[in-house]
Amino acid sequence: MKIFDAHCDVLYKLFMNPNLDFGSSKELQVNLEHLITSKTKVQFFAIYVPESVHPDLKFQAALKMADLFYEKVLSTYPQMKLVKSKEEIRELGENEIGAMLTLEGCDAIGQDLLKLRTLLRLGVRAVGLTWNYGNYVADGALEERGAGLSRFGKQVIKVLNDTNTACDVSHLSERGFWDVIETSRYMFASHSNCHSLCQHPRNLRNDQIMALIERDSVMGLTFVPEFLSGTKEAVLDDVLRHLEYVCSLGGENHVGFGSDFDGTEFSVTKLAKNNQYENLWNELQKYYSDIQVKKFLFSNMAERLPWGNGKTQ
Repeated sequence: MKIFDAHCDVLYKLFMNPNLDFGSSKELQVNLEHLITSKTKVQFFAIYVPESVHPDLKFQAALKMADLFYEKVLSTYPQMKLVKSKEEIRELGENEIGAMLTLEGCDAIGQDLLKLRTLLRLGVRAVGLTWNYGNYVADGALEERGAGLSRFGKQVIKVLNDTNTACDVSHLSERGFWDVIETSRYMFASHSNCHSLCQHPRNLRNDQIMALIERDSVMGLTFVPEFLSGTKEAVLDDVLRHLEYVCSLGGENHVGFGSDFDGTEFSVTKLAKNNQYENLWNELQKYYSDIQVKKFLFSNMAERLPWGNGKTQ
């Protein structure tokens, strides 16, 4: 069993409390001990700047999180290896764990493309344009206005296209999603579920899921109970319901997982932290073949992430 997890918020927790130890802190749902136990092979680490940070300080906060990624995760624990492309994921050694840096929301860049390019040069390989609300790039899923890409947002997409950087459509408004489909060369959804099963605005509708499938992309199902069941409680069967629904739309080869560990207050029963992925694996084995389980837990993400050579210049 190998795990590919397309979203966690460890860097946010380290930012809020730099004294936490990524190696073994019990306050983290994802730490090195958990990654080793679960046999996680690739973990995405999101830069998420909370709304409580003053707008003038958001870019500085993003830089601090990038620094924490390098100092507290990569430099401190040699088995954690920076990866920027599918090729580098394939080249990981047996005991190495790939760590990729992502950006969750472009609030930190304001209206400055130089700030975006700086974060890309620091290793960010996937960019979510918004969190839940609006910014200079686009509107998020909870923004009542529901606007799509702004003029500046289209400039951001051009930078992402030119640097082979993936655009993460999780958190986007519906109109923003379709604008990205029209303008982006590389897109995926890191942590989203099915709107047909749970009518939360953060979830993707059928036509959105099918658009990702048609682009040969991938979506990561997330373990946030509110997006699985619509309540503060969820069980493993809820995760499997969303998985089977994506498969019913033709998405067997286009679905994986983006846990959102360390980014949510409530958890799925028996799936409350990274080292409990085995419980999900055991449940999947009851209903799917070994080949299918491997696809869902690792291969679909590893093979269909929408970028290649890692060039960011």
